[in-house]
Amino acid sequence: MILPEGKKIILFDGICNYCNGIINKIIENDKENIFVFAAIQSEKGQQIIKHIGLDSSIDSIVLYDPGFAYYVKADAVLQIINHLNGKYTLLKLGHLLPESIRNIAYDYFAKNRYKWYGKTEECRVPTELEREKFLN
Repeated sequence: MILPEGKKIILFDGICNYCNGIINKIIENDKENIFVFAAIQSEKGQQIIKHIGLDSSIDSIVLYDPGFAYYVKADAVLQIINHLNGKYTLLKLGHLLPESIRNIAYDYFAKNRYKWYGKTEECRVPTELEREKFLN
């Protein structure tokens, strides 16, 4: 599988309204241009999930740093935040909480995200300017 060199890949729920909003925020704040994106539901997203050995039905954000490591749930969120500047700096303190507590909070939010924010019938379509940031 050919993956972009020097980029970290964020796999996200492409039909989740909240998740799509977060992807917009990451794009706005990715000043170092290190992230590229794929919806978990997409063919490319599923290829990457299979490549790193995760279950294809995973319902979590995934950060994959090709050749190094992958992160899921709260750990993925915290790794992403580490690369963002500005108002997100305070969220980096989440590393101080034990992983089990972080993931309980993550799972609770993930379980309720459609109820609170809704979902779309189709995955997000990137704008012309964003296309180079998306793998599918």
